[in-house]
Amino acid sequence: METTTRPASPQPTGAPRWVAQVHRPSSASWEVCAQSPHRAPVEYALGEMAHTVRARGGDFVVSLWGPKDGAWQRFDVSTANAATPEPPSAGPDEPSTLTERMSGRRQQVLLAGLSKAGLYDLAPDDHAAVQALVEQLDETTVRKVAQWLTAGRA
Repeated sequence: METTTRPASPQPTGAPRWVAQVHRPSSASWEVCAQSPHRAPVEYALGEMAHTVRARGGDFVVSLWGPKDGAWQRFDVSTANAATPEPPSAGPDEPSTLTERMSGRRQQVLLAGLSKAGLYDLAPDDHAAVQALVEQLDETTVRKVAQWLTAGRA
């Protein structure tokens, strides 16, 4: 069996947060597939994606970046860990599982809309604005805003 060497994923831009990147073999590039201020929703999203990709017979190659001592750190992601998603659990300093998951989903939808609109390298005040929208809007409204951003780019 031949082993393919993939280039290491690039460090994400902006302030350290939890960011997962997936390798796209067709373009030999890395793409952000999930991000959140908390690790649990990103790992949960990775598990869901791994399950879907593998069910379709694909190869799921990811890289996980997160904060450590105020700087970016790449973390080891075992594909075995991503194979069986478990809902994130809340620790003493984290919001409840459902609240965190829904907040993470709204944030991912907005960030995806911004990316499709051509806004990739967000400043800290941009992330603060996204977080403010996530906290104030329901999921349906967030999806509509992301749809507008995407349509504006076309």
